[in-house]
Amino acid sequence: MNLAALDEAREAGRVTIGSDGTLHLSALEALPTDGLPRKTRDTLFKAIGTAQFADLIMEMDARTGFSAVLLARRARHANELVALYGALIAHGTEMDAKGVAGMIPQLDAAHISTQMRALEMPGRLVRANDRVIEFQRTHAITELWGDGQRASSDSMSLDTSSHLFYARADPRRRTHAIGIYTHVLDQHGIVYNQPIVLNERQAGVAIEGVVRHNDTRDDGGLLRLSVDTHGYTSVGMAVAKLLGFDLCPRLRNLTERKLYLPRGLAAPDKLTPVVAHEISLKAIRDGWDGLLRLVASIKSGRVSAVVALQRFGSAAQGDAVYRAADQLGKLLRTLFLCDYFGNPEFRRELHTLLNRGESVHQLQRAVYTGKVAPERGRRRDEMIAISGSLTLLTNLVIAWNIQRMQVTVDAWRQNGQTIDDEWLRRMGPAHFGHINFRGTLRFPLHLYQEMLLDAAHGQRATGS
Repeated sequence: MNLAALDEAREAGRVTIGSDGTLHLSALEALPTDGLPRKTRDTLFKAIGTAQFADLIMEMDARTGFSAVLLARRARHANELVALYGALIAHGTEMDAKGVAGMIPQLDAAHISTQMRALEMPGRLVRANDRVIEFQRTHAITELWGDGQRASSDSMSLDTSSHLFYARADPRRRTHAIGIYTHVLDQHGIVYNQPIVLNERQAGVAIEGVVRHNDTRDDGGLLRLSVDTHGYTSVGMAVAKLLGFDLCPRLRNLTERKLYLPRGLAAPDKLTPVVAHEISLKAIRDGWDGLLRLVASIKSGRVSAVVALQRFGSAAQGDAVYRAADQLGKLLRTLFLCDYFGNPEFRRELHTLLNRGESVHQLQRAVYTGKVAPERGRRRDEMIAISGSLTLLTNLVIAWNIQRMQVTVDAWRQNGQTIDDEWLRRMGPAHFGHINFRGTLRFPLHLYQEMLLDAAHGQRATGS
């Protein structure tokens, strides 16, 4: 059925077979627009107005309680809370503790450095991010963007010196950089992050992010992950499918656009130039038990997907498990390519997911504008804290935008103003032109201290 649909797309002219024996796609047609979505977006954010970074952080803390997660309790006094915010900014931006202390008049660098070490405690930034993501998903507007069961993943590079362990030369810009790998929901929030080494295959970390996210969900979690060529291998595609989700790559290399079929399976005559009967069902059967054990180990957390795919990468070509995964992955890729080439709406959905990930990366670059200092990120715990803090700050901006967008749209509709859901679907909350990330940080403690500070400890301290 998939091959027949692809052959129909070829007859309709949406797909062509080149002289090089590979499939070629016609460009997607742009969606019709009369400029209303863009005008509505500009009007919407004009109504939302400008915001100071400090105000935004504290308001989102009052609504989500992420500071209590980071501290494992409520802050005992105002200086501890502000120092925590300062540490988050010091880890999640190019500034250090001294630079942030210069922006917060009532603190010194020592207070911020202490809290920076606290943020390196395992799991705290992950749980704080989960809290913010859940707040984002309580707003009805996010349902217009997606159901939370689809995501994209990609790496963003941060410039640094060559002395950092994670640093490698970025081939595009020819500077040393580290990678921050993120999984971005169809609802725009970042649900997983991890620092990685550049210029390596990213299929393992792509799969690991989905597995760890799905472990925390009782609604099925992610069912589809859109990646680029670096986030894909045949083995990775097979492992992902056995873990319960689809790995959907946007392939760059034309040589990877072949249709692999089991030997003896017939295909439409016109597709013969792009068909290779190289799939060995015997190889899949011979390595099936070992492949299931590998997938079970990843699912249970006994081994990470990154390590597993390194172990069963191209260097393991003679291994039965590798052969089974490679053959199954090529077969699954054929099914995927039939949908990708034959169904324009499916292809548009995958590209939209990847574009949303890119828009979130632009926001991250607005938060982290400089380089990772040579003395930063030398320890793995610190590098994880840098990645997690940048993710949390980015999610806070997205959450604040979502909340403001929801309030504004609801107010407009109550006043009888028409706002088409189709317009809202084409807007996103990764907007940052209206937010001031720099300057003196003045946190409005008087507005939220009852919600954020430990009142009982304050009473004991004053002798009440």
